[in-house]
Amino acid sequence: MSDSSFWDRLRFKYRVSVVNENTLGEVWHFRLSRMGMFLWLFFLSILSFAIFAALIWFTPLKNYLPGYNENIRQQLVSETMRMDSIENVIALQTDYLDIIRDVVAGEVQSDSVKPLDSLTLIRKNELLATRSAITDEFISQYEEKEKDNLTLFDVQTSTPVYTLFRPVNGVVIEHYSQAEGRLYVSIHAAENATVVSVLTGTVIYANRTLDNMWEMMVQHESDYLSVYRNLKVLRKTVGQSVQAGEPLAVVADGIPLQFALWQKGNSVNPEEVIVF
Repeated sequence: MSDSSFWDRLRFKYRVSVVNENTLGEVWHFRLSRMGMFLWLFFLSILSFAIFAALIWFTPLKNYLPGYNENIRQQLVSETMRMDSIENVIALQTDYLDIIRDVVAGEVQSDSVKPLDSLTLIRKNELLATRSAITDEFISQYEEKEKDNLTLFDVQTSTPVYTLFRPVNGVVIEHYSQAEGRLYVSIHAAENATVVSVLTGTVIYANRTLDNMWEMMVQHESDYLSVYRNLKVLRKTVGQSVQAGEPLAVVADGIPLQFALWQKGNSVNPEEVIVF
């Protein structure tokens, strides 16, 4: 078989006709060689690839490609924390409107109005401390039934029990590890999240770090000392007293809060005393 005959067959054009079935008349036709057919198929393949590539690149379909946008989970976490912050703001605004309504109705004296966060905490404590008649009846019946056994546990203790607040609403991304020299926990929070005091105390230190962010220390009862790093805006100054759960500062954008807890000069694992 010669090369000339091979190229002749590639260049030989075939006539393709479209015929009307009823009249047997030719409606349309075209001439195409084998080489032309291969060239058209190649062109259509390139065109299809270009169209699919443009659809994937310029539309959200690219997010479904494996390995693309590895930070999507971090963004989802940030958006979730932002939604939680919005819910907290809405709840505080609702409490604020309730307080205004009580003041207008004369149920709250003007000289006894407290800050919104403190009054919210007081109301929550009153709600938790309120007992119904059914609860009192059950407790009296139980004490009468178990009065001999209860005396075994009626032991007075001088050690106070504290309930520590979470310093910020977020996700712990670095855990406490004394073996690795990490005497704090890192908490990823939403943008502009509020940092609160874990216990009642006094601000004893507030200064900027080398990273141009704020660091704050609060002294509490029983020689507790809480440390907050990577703050953007401070809401308290040195010497001010703070209540448990009262705002201290605003966390820096995109940087996790570093929180440390000390007692009597010894480092304490925050995750053992605080529910994050």
